[in-house]
Amino acid sequence: MFKRRSFILLSMLLVLSLILVACSGEKSSEGSSSKGNSGAKKDLVVAVSANFVTLDPHDSNNTLDNSVQKTMMEGLLGFDKDMKVIPKLAESYEANDDATEFTFKLRKGVKFQDGTDFNADAVKVNFDRISNPDNALKRYSLFSNIKETTVIDDYTVKFTLKESFAAMVNNFAHPSAMIHSPKSLEEKKKEVSKGPVGTGPYEFVSWDSSDIIKVKKFDGYWNADGPKADSITFKPVPENGARTAMIQTGEADFVYPVPTEQIDSLKNSDVSVENNPSIVVNYLSMNVKKKPFDDIRVRQALNYAIDKEALIQVVYNGYASQATSVIGKQVKFYSEQEPFAYDVEKAKALLKEAGLEKGFKTKVWATNSSNYIKAMEFIQQSLAELKIDLEVVPMESGTLDSSLWSVDKPEDSKVELYFGGWSPSTGEADWGIRPLLGGDSFPPNSYNISYYSNEKVNKLLKDALATSDEGARTKAYNEIQSTIWNDVPWVAVSNPDTIFAKKKNINGMVLLPDGSLSIDQLTIE
Repeated sequence: MFKRRSFILLSMLLVLSLILVACSGEKSSEGSSSKGNSGAKKDLVVAVSANFVTLDPHDSNNTLDNSVQKTMMEGLLGFDKDMKVIPKLAESYEANDDATEFTFKLRKGVKFQDGTDFNADAVKVNFDRISNPDNALKRYSLFSNIKETTVIDDYTVKFTLKESFAAMVNNFAHPSAMIHSPKSLEEKKKEVSKGPVGTGPYEFVSWDSSDIIKVKKFDGYWNADGPKADSITFKPVPENGARTAMIQTGEADFVYPVPTEQIDSLKNSDVSVENNPSIVVNYLSMNVKKKPFDDIRVRQALNYAIDKEALIQVVYNGYASQATSVIGKQVKFYSEQEPFAYDVEKAKALLKEAGLEKGFKTKVWATNSSNYIKAMEFIQQSLAELKIDLEVVPMESGTLDSSLWSVDKPEDSKVELYFGGWSPSTGEADWGIRPLLGGDSFPPNSYNISYYSNEKVNKLLKDALATSDEGARTKAYNEIQSTIWNDVPWVAVSNPDTIFAKKKNINGMVLLPDGSLSIDQLTIE
């Protein structure tokens, strides 16, 4: 049974952890902090690797956009640096035994940046919006199970689900559940994507023609101890060398991601580089509906033939760890599995058993990013030892997405092997496994391009969502991960690190394990 989870104590601890430290710094003309008088203006510049798409979290499907959105907006719940659920606009919640009703007690005295009140009506407006399929919002699938959102009183709201879904709390903590001002939704309609109004510590200022987004301190923020910066400017800088040069020259205060080959050049007296484990899993999927990958011996052979530790060194310069499940270690309900050893002779023997000792031809698809191309080429060389002729096919993201996810029937799919990655930003096993390996997740419904379906796994995935008993859910997800690991629809390869560089006077601005930016604990010395 779900116990009522009061977040009041956690909220007090969060407030205490954000106590203002003495600050000094005066911005140079480039926007970076330099030493000066205490209390000087603090305007931070963050350089990122790609352009922005939207500032509407309900219609956003990438962590970069979410990172900017989180400066201006908040949800009922959120995640800390370890992907543990923490309070935001809700002080507590409780759920019924079969996980079909979730009731939230809301924080009082919170204002949107347009001066309107945050309350239960605002929550209802937002979740009615995102759970309505007619709105065709990209994050609808995370909230499609909501049957009704009911206002109990000004600061109590209840969600009734269509069916049991014990992972729903983590869905509420996902960035896509952040809340717009109802006034802005009514007045701006779809234009909220270009300038949202939320309850966050910063408010929108501009999004200019060069794709630079600026936010400024929101003086009416409910937590009087924050924010710590006067403004934050986000600058897209796709070229790796230019982005890392910005922090060396003082044009930026924080940059991410940092290419592994440039880490050493950034380590100096003014800059610190941090790398931490992520919940991203990079994997080689095999289409089990196509020969020869319908034979488990072939799938096992590929697992033995690829030296994952060597791949990590070649592709990630060692800034990754070998995957030990189909979800990352920091994902809730992770269960460690025994990695396949690197054993070429065993791989050859398995192919011989399958009648394929002479090898075969196949193709691997991936995006055209440099790391993914390196990974495919490494796999190509590895499989050549088994006389497998592997064609490497890098694709532009739009083309790849269409080829993978827009297929109506499994028999129409052209994918054989695919190298990709997945980050379950709910921090929970359900979103790490079901979309990729559930039997009802074949495209176009979801992302299972292995076309893997195991009746036991499918049943356990449903069972794990139908109970709020943590012990029962743990047991179910342990069995799910073990079964999938033994069925080998993937070669689970690596968990790459998150890597960022920052000025040493900035603390608490970090990348979460899902790769998104967090400023909750930001301080500037």
